[in-house]
Amino acid sequence: MFGRAPKRSNNLKYYEILGVPRSASQDELKKAYKKAAIKNHPDKGGDPEKFKELAHAYEILNDPEKREIYDEYGEDALKDGMGGGSHAHDPFNIFESFFGGSRGPRSRKRQGEDVVHPLREKGSKSGTSGRCYGCQGIGTRTTIRQIGPGINQRIQHVCSECRGSGELISERDKCPQCKGKKVTQEKKVLEVHVEKGMPHNQKIVFSGEADEAPDTITADIVFVLQEKEHLKFKRKSDDLHVEYNLSLREALCGFQFVLTHLDGRRLLIKSNPGEVFKPDCYKAINDEGMPHYQRPFMKGQLIIHFNVDFPESGFLSPEKSRILATVLPVKSVKRLSDKVLARCEETTLVDVNIEEEMRQKELRRQREAYDEDDEPTVHQVACNQQ
Repeated sequence: MFGRAPKRSNNLKYYEILGVPRSASQDELKKAYKKAAIKNHPDKGGDPEKFKELAHAYEILNDPEKREIYDEYGEDALKDGMGGGSHAHDPFNIFESFFGGSRGPRSRKRQGEDVVHPLREKGSKSGTSGRCYGCQGIGTRTTIRQIGPGINQRIQHVCSECRGSGELISERDKCPQCKGKKVTQEKKVLEVHVEKGMPHNQKIVFSGEADEAPDTITADIVFVLQEKEHLKFKRKSDDLHVEYNLSLREALCGFQFVLTHLDGRRLLIKSNPGEVFKPDCYKAINDEGMPHYQRPFMKGQLIIHFNVDFPESGFLSPEKSRILATVLPVKSVKRLSDKVLARCEETTLVDVNIEEEMRQKELRRQREAYDEDDEPTVHQVACNQQ
């Protein structure tokens, strides 16, 4: 695609600048950039060079095409012009695009004072809650049950009034949105990026995006890729397998056919002149399989399994058989004389289902073993009359 492939160089630098792994999703890249850019913004007293590095790293990794080239060949390939160059835009424009700022020429202005909003505790309008009197703020209650004369059993269970929180909010003070539960329902769209060559059961993780709950560390949302089986192609690692049936004439005299690939391309498949295809043989076409995960410029093989369909009995007349025998190679065996043939007994070949024959033989063997177990056993004993 680009002629001679460039030498590979460092392809971890930009990920290290943003503090994310190579498998980071687009959403994780955005979060990492925003956090680091706010910390290193020059107006906040941050390092201007670090701020520029963050913007440049994010610009490259946020572009799927540039990220693909960087992952494969490294920073030098971008400097050589692959992917449209590596010159970063104004780092302040990239930063302001996250916070609704202008993309035009940036003017230096004096920073105003921060506006501070006190955050009240969720669940109540006043931001306060009272201790549960049922459990005295512990969250659990203990009851005593008599199970026998002088025998009592202590049972500890979650307080039904505060549901284990140890706090209560009065009805008049409950938050009208969450009704005192401290959580609300929210719809959020998660954009899942499926990279080329991802395998079956590959996990895509959105950190800290699961349901939130009070006094609980928010878990992750995990998407697991499930491959859908194709009617024609079967995937095995990075290779694609496909079956094709040849007639006996095609197997001996040559063939050509068109195979429509997964991406719609039409591949011409043909045998070499004089090539004979035996039953159950495999042929491969390089670089026509699946892309390698995280190395999409490399692909596996397209492997074709050839089967040969032989004609049914009676297809050839005696005359056609003699003609065919004149062109087919002769097996080098010793010719039998008439004297030897006269001493041989003729036989007849019949069709046989070998699996059924083996099953019947096993059933007969089991019946015979069962019959032998039913026969009385004869023991020799010493004579007591001696």
